[in-house]
Amino acid sequence: MNAVYCNLHKGPNIAGIDPDTGQLTRLFNPRTDDWNEHFAWSGHILVGRTAIGRTTVVVLATNDAAARVVRAALMAEGVFPPLPPPAPPSDAV
Repeated sequence: MNAVYCNLHKGPNIAGIDPDTGQLTRLFNPRTDDWNEHFAWSGHILVGRTAIGRTTVVVLATNDAAARVVRAALMAEGVFPPLPPPAPPSDAV
Protein backbone atom coordinates (compact mmCIF):
# COMPACT_ATOMS: atom_id res chain seq x y z
CA MET A 1 0.00 0.00 0.00
CA ASN A 2 1.23 3.51 -0.49
CA ALA A 3 1.06 6.99 0.97
CA VAL A 4 -1.90 7.97 -1.22
CA TYR A 5 -3.95 5.10 0.22
CA CYS A 6 -3.21 6.17 3.80
CA ASN A 7 -3.77 9.85 3.01
CA LEU A 8 -7.23 9.09 1.63
CA HIS A 9 -8.15 7.57 4.98
CA LYS A 10 -6.40 10.25 7.02
CA GLY A 11 -8.09 13.18 5.31
CA PRO A 12 -7.85 16.29 7.49
CA ASN A 13 -7.59 14.29 10.73
CA ILE A 14 -4.70 15.07 13.04
CA ALA A 15 -6.05 12.90 15.84
CA GLY A 16 -8.41 10.04 16.53
CA ILE A 17 -9.72 7.85 19.33
CA ASP A 18 -7.33 5.28 20.81
CA PRO A 19 -9.27 1.99 20.60
CA ASP A 20 -7.84 0.79 23.94
CA THR A 21 -8.38 3.86 26.10
CA GLY A 22 -11.12 5.80 24.29
CA GLN A 23 -8.96 8.93 24.60
CA LEU A 24 -8.47 11.49 21.86
CA THR A 25 -4.91 10.93 20.62
CA ARG A 26 -2.76 12.63 18.02
CA LEU A 27 -1.62 10.67 14.98
CA PHE A 28 1.92 9.47 14.30
CA ASN A 29 4.14 12.16 12.78
CA PRO A 30 6.83 10.56 10.60
CA ARG A 31 8.93 13.72 10.76
CA THR A 32 9.29 13.71 14.53
CA ASP A 33 8.17 10.32 15.90
CA ASP A 34 10.18 7.09 16.01
CA TRP A 35 8.34 4.41 13.99
CA ASN A 36 9.80 1.59 16.09
CA GLU A 37 8.51 3.13 19.30
CA HIS A 38 4.92 3.27 18.04
CA PHE A 39 4.57 0.26 15.70
CA ALA A 40 5.60 -3.37 15.23
CA TRP A 41 4.77 -6.02 12.65
CA SER A 42 2.97 -9.19 13.72
CA GLY A 43 3.10 -11.15 10.51
CA HIS A 44 1.19 -9.04 7.99
CA ILE A 45 -0.65 -7.03 10.66
CA LEU A 46 0.66 -3.66 11.82
CA VAL A 47 0.32 -3.38 15.60
CA GLY A 48 0.22 -0.08 17.44
CA ARG A 49 2.50 -0.29 20.47
CA THR A 50 1.39 3.03 21.94
CA ALA A 51 -1.77 5.13 21.95
CA ILE A 52 -0.34 7.10 19.02
CA GLY A 53 0.39 3.90 17.12
CA ARG A 54 -3.00 2.29 17.82
CA THR A 55 -4.87 5.44 16.86
CA THR A 56 -2.88 5.86 13.65
CA VAL A 57 -3.49 2.25 12.62
CA VAL A 58 -7.25 2.72 13.06
CA VAL A 59 -7.57 6.17 11.44
CA LEU A 60 -5.45 5.21 8.42
CA ALA A 61 -7.24 1.82 8.10
CA THR A 62 -3.79 0.25 7.92
CA ASN A 63 -5.06 -3.27 8.54
CA ASP A 64 -8.13 -3.29 6.32
CA ALA A 65 -8.79 -6.43 4.29
CA ALA A 66 -7.16 -5.21 1.07
CA ALA A 67 -3.96 -4.19 2.84
CA ARG A 68 -3.76 -7.53 4.66
CA VAL A 69 -4.21 -9.49 1.43
CA VAL A 70 -1.45 -7.52 -0.30
CA ARG A 71 0.92 -7.96 2.65
CA ALA A 72 0.19 -11.68 2.91
CA ALA A 73 1.06 -12.08 -0.80
CA LEU A 74 4.27 -10.10 -0.29
CA MET A 75 5.15 -12.31 2.69
CA ALA A 76 4.66 -15.40 0.52
CA GLU A 77 7.15 -13.88 -1.95
CA GLY A 78 9.62 -13.23 0.86
CA VAL A 79 9.67 -9.45 0.46
CA PHE A 80 7.67 -8.50 3.54
CA PRO A 81 7.89 -7.17 6.22
CA PRO A 82 10.03 -4.24 5.18
CA LEU A 83 12.94 -3.08 7.24
CA PRO A 84 11.75 -0.57 9.84
CA PRO A 85 12.37 3.04 8.92
CA PRO A 86 15.33 4.70 10.64
CA ALA A 87 14.73 6.87 13.68
CA PRO A 88 14.29 10.56 12.93
CA PRO A 89 17.48 12.61 13.25
CA SER A 90 18.14 14.01 16.69
CA ASP A 91 18.34 17.74 17.23
CA ALA A 92 21.70 17.41 18.96
CA VAL A 93 23.59 20.66 19.12
